[in-house]
Amino acid sequence: MQVNDKVVVVTGGASGIGYELATRFKAEGAAHVAVADMNPHVVAVGKELGFIGEVVDVSDVAALTAFIDKVEAEAGPIDLFCSNAGIGTGMGIDADDDMWAAIWGVNVMAHVYAARILIPRMKERGGGYLLNTASAAGLLTNLGDAAYSVTKAGAVGLAEWLSITHAADGIKVSCLCPMAVRTPMTDSDDPAVANVVSHGMIETEVLADAVIAGLAAEELLILPHPEVAGFMQTKASAHEKWLHGMRKLQTSFFG
Repeated sequence: MQVNDKVVVVTGGASGIGYELATRFKAEGAAHVAVADMNPHVVAVGKELGFIGEVVDVSDVAALTAFIDKVEAEAGPIDLFCSNAGIGTGMGIDADDDMWAAIWGVNVMAHVYAARILIPRMKERGGGYLLNTASAAGLLTNLGDAAYSVTKAGAVGLAEWLSITHAADGIKVSCLCPMAVRTPMTDSDDPAVANVVSHGMIETEVLADAVIAGLAAEELLILPHPEVAGFMQTKASAHEKWLHGMRKLQTSFFG
């Protein structure tokens, strides 16, 4: 997958990872890059990129459908859809039901909705590419944030399922799973964030490099922090040892 001359959409594109990806795709020669976000600054980002920037609630299927329809009406078929919007709670299972529903809607159902809308269209025109942002938390868990861990694991599981189920339809899928990236989301002294940051922060430019390389290789898992692969191997081969290490980390950060 090369983004040159492609029509690309990035959700969560007003700042952080989404903004970096959108500007990088534009620099790589994408024909059009559209961005969506709940942050009103997304309108200015759209102007910067020279295309559409709209306030969109990606957990609202009608709003997401209308946005996708607008992009395709003005730019043509979407080649690469980056379902990147995500939120956290910083809480355990005591987060209230409304918060659980909100994070489920953004971190899981937004990916489902994008796939539901776009896969029939992509199949009809011979293929397309979905890039879903999850997190290393989806592979390894996230200390201090139960809903984030659960929903990001769901996002990884969905990406795997889509990749398996729709490979014969020409649908390519990648799942972006970083640890800490220097963004507004990691600018916090919350212990759940501090734990992730302690394992190494990367800049958004480094993440974008990994995404461009991962798309070119059409890899399912894009791991901007290479050490995540080793952590996954430990988890798979010595699960109890991995759990013991994670419990020690839990104690060191939360007591």
